[in-house]
Formats: sequence, structure tokens, C-alpha cells
Amino acid sequence: MQARPVTPQKPLVDFVAVADLPTQYALAPFRAHAFRSRLDGSEHLALVSPGVAVGAPLVRMHSECLTGDALGSLRCDCGPQLQESLRRLAASAGGILVYLRGQEGRGIGLANKMRAYALQDGGLDTVEANHALGLPEDARDYAEAAQILQALGASAVRLLTNNPDKVAALQRHGIEISAVEPLVIPSNPFNASYLDTKARKFGHALPLSTPQKR
Repeated sequence: MQARPVTPQKPLVDFVAVADLPTQYALAPFRAHAFRSRLDGSEHLALVSPGVAVGAPLVRMHSECLTGDALGSLRCDCGPQLQESLRRLAASAGGILVYLRGQEGRGIGLANKMRAYALQDGGLDTVEANHALGLPEDARDYAEAAQILQALGASAVRLLTNNPDKVAALQRHGIEISAVEPLVIPSNPFNASYLDTKARKFGHALPLSTPQKR
């Protein structure tokens, strides 16, 4: 698959390059498409699995998480979600992973995420910690992701997510969601509360590990 020029209506990203990316997840390489944000210079990557999708491709929008994706942090489910996404996309012809840079800590940045972690160690949940720092609970925007999908010819997708905000955001930006497929990772002792907060305060389709307080 070759990326198309980004839509001329208020383009937010520019297509930069494409190359093969062999991985442990597929026998044939993914095609890695690099895009650069016109807003802040962030460089995003879209991996397209081998083959051609029949109908709407399976898509995962994954926000950058250095601690989870690269360092194996157990405080979130990001690393295992990324790995499971790549496995499922590799098994689905023409599947797309949009890896969004600059969205660390739901958009608050790496250093602020560490500040929020320190407050969480004192008993706050992720939402309360962000508010205590004067930061939004979720600062992410998915307009650039929508334009990347459009550049790849994916105007309708099967979205791999538990997050209803991602579904609504893509729809607002002109992407048709033909189906939503869950991506549930088992909790561990370090992220059970984090996942419960996702379910209770963000509406993620996740099982609760602790009883709801009445």
C-alpha cells in the first residue's frame, strides 16, 4: 500500500516516507509510513500489515507510551496492548497500526506523567492526579490520525479499542466506524486501579477488578 497525498482541506500532516519493517509479528514485513505533523513537528508512524483488506481494515490507534511500550512498565496496559495489536493486525490483511507520537500520558507529556505518577503513589487516581497538576484528564486529539487513515485509503475501519472517545473522535473527523473490536489485557497488581479508572471515569469497555462503591 502506498500512501496518498493528504487531503487538501486543512492538512495537518505530511507524508514523508515509506519502507518495509520486518517484525516478529508477521512473516512478511509491515509497510511503515512516516508522517510529520504540521502543528508541532511530531512524527507519526502507520504500519500496514501484508495483504489487502477485504472491506474495512482492522485499525489500532495507539498513543505513544515510552514507559509501557519500550520500558515494560506494569503501571499501564499500553505495552501489552501494542504487542497484542500487532499480533492481531499481522493476522488481518491490510491491518493498520497508527502510532501517534506526542501523546505520552494521554497528551500531558513524559515529565508531567512522572509528576502524576508521584501523586498516584499518594492515593490519587489518574484523573485526580492530572487535575491536581492543573492538567486535563485527556489532552489527546485524533484529527491527525484521521488524516493518516484517509491518506492510506481507509475511510471506513474496524477499530481495535476499548475507548469510546476514540470512536467518537474518528467519526467527527470523517472516518466511518464499521465495527469496534475490544482489546482487553488482563490486569496486574500494579495497574488494576488504573484500569478501573479507565472503565469508571472514561467509559472504557473493561471489566472492573474491584467492586463499585455505593
